[in-house]
Amino acid sequence: MHFPKKDFHPGSLFFILLLAALPLLSAAQEASTNMYSIIGVGDIMMGTNYPSTSYLPPNDGKDLMKDVLPILRDADITFGNLEGAILNSGGTPKTCRNPDVCYVFRSPEHYVQNLVDAGFDLMSLANNHSGDFGPVGRTKTKEVLGKAGIKYAGLLGTDDYAIVVKDSVRYGFAAFAPNSGTCDIRNLDYAKQLVAKIAAQSDIVIVSFHGGAEGADNQHVPKKSETYYGENRGNVHAFAHAVIDAGADVVFGHGPHVTRAVELYKDRFIAYSLGNFCTYGRFSLSGPAGIAPLVKVFVDEEGAFIQGEVTSIYQMKAHGPKIDPKKQALNKLIELTKADFPDTPLHITPEGIITPVKK
Repeated sequence: MHFPKKDFHPGSLFFILLLAALPLLSAAQEASTNMYSIIGVGDIMMGTNYPSTSYLPPNDGKDLMKDVLPILRDADITFGNLEGAILNSGGTPKTCRNPDVCYVFRSPEHYVQNLVDAGFDLMSLANNHSGDFGPVGRTKTKEVLGKAGIKYAGLLGTDDYAIVVKDSVRYGFAAFAPNSGTCDIRNLDYAKQLVAKIAAQSDIVIVSFHGGAEGADNQHVPKKSETYYGENRGNVHAFAHAVIDAGADVVFGHGPHVTRAVELYKDRFIAYSLGNFCTYGRFSLSGPAGIAPLVKVFVDEEGAFIQGEVTSIYQMKAHGPKIDPKKQALNKLIELTKADFPDTPLHITPEGIITPVKK
């Protein structure tokens, strides 16, 4: 293109370059509007007033998540697994066949504000602690979460799934566990039917599961049914693949209380265990139980995985999650992914960036 000298000045060049860049800017903006971010964390139990209020944190737990609040709030959807009832008092504490490995949790109702302040949108109630205080505990938990604007799912027959709409995007959510009253992780036919139903109503489908054996000896994904203290905890590998086949886009696991591997299956992201995220007072946090990954997943408008970010956190008895400069959870996640899924098309950098590998 030729410009006569009399018409040319530096501002003209800037204007021309700006016009030329507009299509690129529009494309980038359009791409950004079609990319959605979803944060997943593991178990949350913000302190229990049972059997004693001595297990409650200082300042009503308002400081438990303060070190990671900017991260939790910076996503389109933020998810966690809620362990225990949200209930001031009452309810019927569950009885345990083996009290040595059994705890019951009841957090004060006003603690829900801590979840609101942290930006949580979705909570799983599909776990072995949501029924700790019987029907009264579950009813109040649902009531408190509902009033706070937090969606929940995972209870069979009443709250199998939830849908949350943000910025005109419909996020479908389902949660599964091997525990009484929850949507059963071991019933793959039911899981597939439910996820397919949700997928028909949603743009992006998020599935949570609470399954697998617990503890330091169970950090690997065995790709078979797992049993812990005589209880069938499901085949988490078969489950994750089955729900993705049925329409799930992101699968977040928890239950083993330790970090497990991640996998990419049919361009969909799976985290097999996000460990203990914010578990105050009555949780064992020794060894690998004290570290966990906070995972942020970016997907496109079809739900396909674009990129992920891992933030390593650690806990001790006296405090909630803090960012771990040693990146122990990230290092463990890399190690376990290489061991359990050596062929999965994911690259994880030492900085915690997860990207798909083109085949």
